[in-house]
Amino acid sequence: QVQLVESGGGLVQAGGSLRLSCTASGRAFSNYYMGWFRQAPGKEREFAAAISWSGGNRYYADSVKGRFTISRDNAKNMVFLQMQSLKPDDTAVYYCAAGSERFYNYRDISEYDYWGQGTQVTVSS
Repeated sequence: QVQLVESGGGLVQAGGSLRLSCTASGRAFSNYYMGWFRQAPGKEREFAAAISWSGGNRYYADSVKGRFTISRDNAKNMVFLQMQSLKPDDTAVYYCAAGSERFYNYRDISEYDYWGQGTQVTVSS
């Protein structure tokens, strides 16, 4: 079992920045690839970013590429999402997730075994 807790969400003006954190506890953090997903009101949960076990591979949704950066610190059992140039369309609940089997399916929600409770990000225009 892995427990995930997100933090760092909040209200920010368009063009601003936020840094989300996700702290993991339980089984060895480095055994899991990690992802950030988001869900806006009335919409399905969607992929935002993913990072491999060691952090050597990172992938982004086209909608956030060039503005968001995913990183991890295996010594601290944490994964981060640095968000810059935020837009109102980025408003959503952001979730971190951990998976262990098929990182090549990093966009697929079903490939993640554990999820945090989410943190709200609101971007005002």
